[in-house]
Amino acid sequence: MLSDTLIPVEWAVRPGLLPYPEAVEFMEHRVAAIAAGTARELVWLVEHPPIYTAGTSAKDSDLIEARFPVFKTGRGGQFTYHGPGQRVGYVMLDLHRRGGDVRRYVHDLEEWVIRALASFGVKGERREGRVGIWVARGGAREDKIAALGVRVRHWVTFHGVALNVNPDLTHFSGIVPCGIRGHGVTSLSDLGVAATMADVDVALHRSFREVFG
Repeated sequence: MLSDTLIPVEWAVRPGLLPYPEAVEFMEHRVAAIAAGTARELVWLVEHPPIYTAGTSAKDSDLIEARFPVFKTGRGGQFTYHGPGQRVGYVMLDLHRRGGDVRRYVHDLEEWVIRALASFGVKGERREGRVGIWVARGGAREDKIAALGVRVRHWVTFHGVALNVNPDLTHFSGIVPCGIRGHGVTSLSDLGVAATMADVDVALHRSFREVFG
């Protein structure tokens, strides 16, 4: 058994494109081990082949065209796209040791991404009633640059965030991302930021330490 004293969170970057079902299976096992006290908390950074995932609130009408495989998942939220050029951060933390506040945890996830974006000169913002991190593009236009989807089991979190670095943004056209109509999606590349995935990983690591300790 691990000590009740909070120890540093493990970080892992999985190279290549990881099939989504394999990611879910890994998280299921790791979350169970964290809850049992036999494994450390983990932030796992991955990329997936093109796929649409349907959260617990997904509506059939928001699947416009099944251009890629659709995977039903147990995370909260609606339809989301994952694919190459998008950094997915799966966050497995023991909230029982961290105060047991799920709402605070979601706020901190948002803050994590906002601070990482700031290191590239991008102002990411929250919007009341709209999940994710948004970027104002001028006028009334606002585009989503990062999605959030969370699940908690036995006070251990899994799933997490998906930050658009340089994905093919046309791949989002098969769904209504997160059920939100009237807004688009963007990426660091689309905003003119020539950041590599490695650059983003460094920014995420730094901002995670600032927010979560």
